Amino acid sequence: MTTDVGVRGRVALVTGSSRGIGRATAQLFGAGGARVAITYRSDRERAECVAAGICRAGGEACVVPFDLSSPDAMRGAIDLVLERWGSIDILVNNAVAWGLRAPAAAKPFEQLGESEWRDGLRSNIEGTYAAVQAVVPSMRARQWGRIVTISSAAAVDGMPGLAWYAAAKAALHGLTRTLARELGACGVLANIVMPGLTLTEQVAERVPVSRREAVARATPIGRLLHPEEIAPVVVFLCSGANTGVTGEIIRVSGGG
Repeated sequence: MTTDVGVRGRVALVTGSSRGIGRATAQLFGAGGARVAITYRSDRERAECVAAGICRAGGEACVVPFDLSSPDAMRGAIDLVLERWGSIDILVNNAVAWGLRAPAAAKPFEQLGESEWRDGLRSNIEGTYAAVQAVVPSMRARQWGRIVTISSAAAVDGMPGLAWYAAAKAALHGLTRTLARELGACGVLANIVMPGLTLTEQVAERVPVSRREAVARATPIGRLLHPEEIAPVVVFLCSGANTGVTGEIIRVSGGG
């Protein structure tokens, strides 16, 4: 059974949707009657489990490989979705290319190597650029589209030890505001959703409990949000119910 949340019949591509915020968002799109492309970089089995769950619930989903660090691979993945369903109405840029460094493995800025800085920026900025550029023609042709990029509070608050990550996310804010101005007249809306520390699988596995508890205490609601609490905001911005919100940076962090 599906629930009408304003995306019924739309084609949605959610990058990095085999887990975390991406998975919760893809599942909500599926529940709303959208056709959903689930992407993965290395864990196809996990992605197929997400797609199977959407299909069991009465939705429609497919699985495509997607490598944020390779613009050519990303364009190829988008071509597969276009070949299957003919259009992409919704793009959610959720994937992050961490490279060899785990999210919690911070080190001082002066020890950040040039290659790590460059690769972190290029993968996360140029990868998103390639995805957006590949879907925009389909959106222009239909005079309707929604682009949401999942950012991070690091873009405005900073993140010691992960300067490249904070810088890349901040760059995507500028890109999104530009897209909003450039594409608004043809019915394409672009926004940023900026979560705080969210209780995803990776956070549970890699962020020390003491750190999670400290962040939770600092938020007005006194806890971390779950991915399922971020997804409805993303889906609204991508839906037909949103007719005028564009170029915005929306923090979803429990007030933190």
